[in-house]
This record gives sequence, C-alpha cells and structure tokens, in this order.
Amino acid sequence: MRILLDECAPRPLKRELADYEIRTVTEMGWSGKKNGALLRLMNQEGFTVLLTTDQNLRYQQNLEQMDVAVIVLIAPSNRLADLVPLIPGVRDVLRTITSGQVVEVGAEQNVGEVER
Repeated sequence: MRILLDECAPRPLKRELADYEIRTVTEMGWSGKKNGALLRLMNQEGFTVLLTTDQNLRYQQNLEQMDVAVIVLIAPSNRLADLVPLIPGVRDVLRTITSGQVVEVGAEQNVGEVER
C-alpha cells in the first residue's frame, strides 16, 4: 500500500505513519497539481490511498474511475496538533479500505465509509 499525503495536510503528519510507505505531494514534485491531475499521477506511480483534509474532493472527482481510495481527515483545523489524534482512526481504516472508497476520519464522529 502506497499512501500520498496531500499538500493541504502538514508534512510532519507523515512521521505518524512512518511504518507505511508514505510520500508527500511536495516530495513527489506534484505541488500545485489540480485534484484530477494529482489522482492520475497517483495511479501512474502506484499510490493506492490519498490522505487529505480536502472535504470537497469526493464531490469534484469520480474516484471510482481513478482506482484510488481516499481518507479525509475531519478536524477543527489543518494544524498538526488537531490531526495527530486522528491517526489511530486512520490506521484502522487502512486495514480495510479499498479502491474507490472515501472514508472520513474525525475526532467528533465515528470512523465510517462515506462513499463508494
């Protein structure tokens, strides 16, 4: 499983998932890419999961056609301190998520599948 950390999430969040193969958009040289182009690049490079804080992504893209899964972090802000507590939920989701799924992980809600 290869995970791409979206540029809207703080890069240090990557350390919290160091036991996974995870790269940032910046590391890949994909900064500034629009979501559609980013998802196509993910497919080409073998990424299977996008970790993002962009709650609108599922409304903007047909994710089933892109052959990737998306985990959306729902927090009061994009600050690392607000996102780190969500990592246990992210780990739970990573065990079962499949291509085409969009799963939201938030502090004030249960982890659950949102869309497939």
